[in-house]
Amino acid sequence: MFAFLVRSSLRSRAFVLVVALIMLAYGAITAARLPVDVLPDLNQGIVTVMTEGSGLSAEEVEQLITIPIETALNGVAGVHRIRSESTNSLSIVYADFNLDADIYRARQFVAERLSAVAPVLPPGTQPIMMPLSSLMGEILLVSLSGGPQADPMVLRDLATWVVSVRLRAIPGVSLVNPIGGYVREYRVTLDPLAMSRLSISIADVEQALSRFGTNASGGFIERNGQQLQIRTIVQPLSLGPDNTGGLQQLGDVVVALRDGLPIQLRQVANVAFAPMPRVGDAGYMGHSAVIMSVIKQPGADTLKLTQEIEAALTDLHRTLPPGLNDLHVLFRQADFIEVSINNVEHALMEAVIVVAIILLLFLGNIRTTIISLTAIPLSMLITFVVFAWMGLTINTMTLGGLAIAIGELVDDAVVDVENILRRLR
Repeated sequence: MFAFLVRSSLRSRAFVLVVALIMLAYGAITAARLPVDVLPDLNQGIVTVMTEGSGLSAEEVEQLITIPIETALNGVAGVHRIRSESTNSLSIVYADFNLDADIYRARQFVAERLSAVAPVLPPGTQPIMMPLSSLMGEILLVSLSGGPQADPMVLRDLATWVVSVRLRAIPGVSLVNPIGGYVREYRVTLDPLAMSRLSISIADVEQALSRFGTNASGGFIERNGQQLQIRTIVQPLSLGPDNTGGLQQLGDVVVALRDGLPIQLRQVANVAFAPMPRVGDAGYMGHSAVIMSVIKQPGADTLKLTQEIEAALTDLHRTLPPGLNDLHVLFRQADFIEVSINNVEHALMEAVIVVAIILLLFLGNIRTTIISLTAIPLSMLITFVVFAWMGLTINTMTLGGLAIAIGELVDDAVVDVENILRRLR
């Protein structure tokens, strides 16, 4: 068989050269388009369901939230294991599907079961199916800081409402998790003396607060053959960082009527912004900061996505308020990939140089040297074509294998060409 290939190639030299040039061009284009990641796609079909139960202990979360969700997910087509974690105020359930399962159909099955179990969960709890993300998907850690004078609450607002929104708009980004800072919330501090003087009870305040932020329909009126809708708008119109408009509207909420006059919330309570109780913190260079974890979607090119995110961070640095625009990349997964690619490139260049020197010194034939030097890059580019056909990616493991294969490739190129030249002589 080998002799037949050699004779056929020698008889059709022009055809072999044309095919080699086509494979070189096709391999180079394929290598440029292959997805690049730190590791192969090891994602099993895992669907994560997260549920918050505010104020519940770990035992109550296990009994009231985790077990009902596990029971609902048992029997879903393709599920082979269900795992869970229950801590204070938080339940996490993992549904592991078979390797050949369609993850999108699996998420649809889980969503159907969650809609059925939602009514039996404690009031105020809503199970949330987490976005589809890669197992090694944390590609960046970005810090937002402003020095010692920065307000942690303002930093968290900017990270949540500005930076995270901008990064999630980039195709390939699955999730952006802000860590640190203070989460802004409305805080109502009751004044017992004012409540007693105006005969306002705590139940009156709770009922008034429950209506805040919900719009309602007032029906419609007919005028000139048209129906005009009547709306009662009480939802805060100003959203995002420093929502002072919503604070003003909250203070204007009517708690009760006394002698036909409305009693507003600010008359019986102090309305202000305050941070939520937190269980963790983040910092940068000894100062308060917000760390954002950027997680990519499965199949996204890590190098390309990292470049797009860094370009977006550069734009954000110019648009954020002065003194609160200190953005730094703390962790960059693309660095590992770039180092691996550089190692393979160096190994390939060194192999070409060593082969050229050895062949010229020991064989003294330029033609055989050119043949050997052509075989090495051609073999590498054809390997990338095979990767594309098999659905593989360029990652640290495949690059490590290529680095080892270069040694075998150099050995074959030298030994085979030397043997052919010896027989011709």
